[in-house]
Amino acid sequence: MIQIDKTFIEEQTDFTGLVAEIHKAFYENQMIVPKRHHHDFPNSVATNDTTMLLMPAWNTGKSAGVKIVTVNPENDQYQLPSIQGTYLYLDANTGVMKAIMEAKSLTVKRTAATSALASSFLSREDSNSLLMIGTGALATNLIEAHAAVRPIEKVYVWGRNYEKAVAICEALQDKKYQVTAIESISEKVSEVDIISCATLSKTPLVLGHYLKAGQHIDLVGAYKPDMRESDDAAIIKASVFLDTYQSGLHESGDIAIPLSSGLLYKEAIKADLFELCSATKKGRTSHSEITLFKSVGHAMEDLAAADYYYKKYTNA
Repeated sequence: MIQIDKTFIEEQTDFTGLVAEIHKAFYENQMIVPKRHHHDFPNSVATNDTTMLLMPAWNTGKSAGVKIVTVNPENDQYQLPSIQGTYLYLDANTGVMKAIMEAKSLTVKRTAATSALASSFLSREDSNSLLMIGTGALATNLIEAHAAVRPIEKVYVWGRNYEKAVAICEALQDKKYQVTAIESISEKVSEVDIISCATLSKTPLVLGHYLKAGQHIDLVGAYKPDMRESDDAAIIKASVFLDTYQSGLHESGDIAIPLSSGLLYKEAIKADLFELCSATKKGRTSHSEITLFKSVGHAMEDLAAADYYYKKYTNA
């Protein structure tokens, strides 16, 4: 058994290759993915419960894995991140543990790669500008992933903390594209080709009023039903796509709220990534179409990423 740590994942990620691995998984659609387990239990040293999430997936005859994540809201008293995670990677035939992987980095990388995969179907091929809304761990990865599939030349970064936006620009200063921090979303939201949003906002940040023809909207944050990154006007203006119907319809307010209000109907959602990757449904159909992709994550993406990093580590 080997251990694949954060450093290896950070240093060995080539988004072009990771996007291809995840595309293959959606195209083949051979993995078995049960509904994830969600368990809350009392924490004897904290006032809030601890949450444990178990996300398994199998690829019969090949590989299997389970991501184990715990959320401890009061971990700051120990100077620890509230989210802790490990990925257990197994041989699907024997059950032998092949690797233990650091799950937070793996999740961040596969999430960004999935957004880039969607962008390859939904954004215009000549898209060369990007607005990144949010300054968390996903921000730099989303920028790099989108730049791996589109000829990005200019990137603008907005966050509630301007200094964090500046720090992201400094971290990416050696890239082929220019990265600039901005103080308000409205400065650039109507000008860019791609808008990527990764926040925990409960109030919309991507407003349909500002959207222009031909844009692609990539919504990655707002993972709970009461969180929302886009408003009703954005949903009305855009063609809506999901990573998967299984979780995408219910887990985020970006889709669940307009569905419950009757503003959006399930039948109006254009496609998910299974359909896009298998070419059973089309992505962007015109230069002027506004496309919106909502991602909430899927255990198949985790296993595809684990396959990618295991092969990288073992030179398979």
